[in-house]
Amino acid sequence: MIKTSSNPNIGSSFDDFLCEQGMLENCEHQALKEILADQVRQAMEDKHLSKTAMAERMKTSRRQLDRLLDPSVANITLATMTKAARAVGRELQISLI
Repeated sequence: MIKTSSNPNIGSSFDDFLCEQGMLENCEHQALKEILADQVRQAMEDKHLSKTAMAERMKTSRRQLDRLLDPSVANITLATMTKAARAVGRELQISLI
């Protein structure tokens, strides 16, 4: 739904614009991936974990960890995200709101 205003200088929301352009879903996915990658990176720093040590804890390769931490790689599985969370003593929580 596009929000309108009586003020001619105020248009619809940016989300509405992205939706009209067919880009909203991709932008939301990218934003979520960037947030998750940043949270994993921060948790690694908090635990003083190198990428090699983190990959070992996840029982995966350093290359796979690099893909997880790369915001441009969008197709990361929930299983991989769960392994990353557990490797830094955290849990992955997903909910519908």
